[in-house]
Amino acid sequence: MLGVYVHVPVACFRKGMARELFETHPLPPPSTCYGFLLSLVGETQRERHRGCRVTATILGRPAVSTVLRTLWRVKNKNMPQGVGSNATPGHQQLLTHVNLIFWLDSTDEREADDGPSLEQRVAIALDPVRRGETNRFGGLSLGESTHMVDEVSLLTESLRQRLLLCFPDAEQRRVFLTAEEGRVDLPVWVDHVGSRGTRSVTGNLKQHALEPPDRAAVPQIDD
Repeated sequence: MLGVYVHVPVACFRKGMARELFETHPLPPPSTCYGFLLSLVGETQRERHRGCRVTATILGRPAVSTVLRTLWRVKNKNMPQGVGSNATPGHQQLLTHVNLIFWLDSTDEREADDGPSLEQRVAIALDPVRRGETNRFGGLSLGESTHMVDEVSLLTESLRQRLLLCFPDAEQRRVFLTAEEGRVDLPVWVDHVGSRGTRSVTGNLKQHALEPPDRAAVPQIDD
């Protein structure tokens, strides 16, 4: 299982049913992690690596703030987004100084051809020698397009040791893992046209030792 360290200064992992207040999850859902990794390797076909397993560990407890911003609505289909009645003031929660570990496993990935798995492509993209083989475009963000990532790297043993020094207590390291009677629902596949095709899994945030979690408990990306 591949570990990827990510730091983003400001982020919002919006809860799907949030309306007047754009509340944030404490860490990115599996679907958000998957989208980020696709962007990292320059993949534009969302279904290309379906079946892989991915989740996130949140390190520490990022500060939560609330800001007033313009929110986009779809009230009038004849007007552009963000204009007139399709824009309204609202509040949004933001997390600051977000440190994450993404865990990725491609064992169950249903590839469309015999090309490399997402796990292999991420490893290449973050390899100092081979990163030139990755063809990607645009900025790298996590969550909203304006929430730009400022650091991403493979979780090497030396980096793991440094993170353990920064976050020594187990309660500072929480990973989302599936559970039949979990208390948290997070999306693994999002229907961007409507909500009918959105799929979620139930799980819990569990204290973790900054080691690869049990693969069977890592959410699978599928619709």
